[in-house]
Amino acid sequence: MCLVVLGWQQHPDFPLVVAGNRDEFHQRPTQEAHWWPDEPDIVGGRDLQAAGTWLALHRSGRFATVTNYRDAELSSAKFRSRGHLVTDFLLGKDDPLDYLNAIDGLAYAGFNLLVSDGRTLAWLSNHSDGAKLLVPGIYGLSNALLDSPWHKVVRCKAALERLIATDKINETELLRLLGDRKKAPVDEIESGRLSFETAHSISAPFIILPDYGTRSSSIAFCDVSGKWRFRERRFNAKGETTGETAFSFCSDPQE
Repeated sequence: MCLVVLGWQQHPDFPLVVAGNRDEFHQRPTQEAHWWPDEPDIVGGRDLQAAGTWLALHRSGRFATVTNYRDAELSSAKFRSRGHLVTDFLLGKDDPLDYLNAIDGLAYAGFNLLVSDGRTLAWLSNHSDGAKLLVPGIYGLSNALLDSPWHKVVRCKAALERLIATDKINETELLRLLGDRKKAPVDEIESGRLSFETAHSISAPFIILPDYGTRSSSIAFCDVSGKWRFRERRFNAKGETTGETAFSFCSDPQE
């Protein structure tokens, strides 16, 4: 994922609400969200290059998502796949903080990882001071540290806060939030090693570029009874919808 906004214990009916865009090169092979044949209790998309995932759920009610950390050391063969950080949590039984504290951050290129077992929510970046248990609130994450005030993060956090305040937590509204194509003002753009055009384009929550952009939008939310709703919408390089898949299930917490 390259953008995630999350409401944790902010709505009386939906203790966890997640909305995220996966931004990736269009040529990277990807499998749409599905129940995995080799791990039938996991539902989510799959990266066919490294076999990991960017966001997925376990039938037990465990949830995890990962984003890359921009300007960190480039990924190479010496690093493990960041997508397996998601899978390993989903398949385990450790509570979120214990799981994050056991990760060897030096084994991975820069990442942010959010994990929840339904009871607690925690975050870790290998560019931060260690794992953090998150208190109830609304959080935003892109390719910097949690709640870094990037244009896309600020816009989407505010939009999620409005949806929660007006009791409009539903699939249509959450997907509309993720479809926001408003770029940051020109005078806020710091291109760094990117071209200005690219830096400006990726400042929007929904990115459209010829070779790279928002490949899919995913929303997931759980109600107080443990019922999950999960929907993935997929896009081509022009930002046009190419497919959509929806799932619902009642979580069965692990002992």
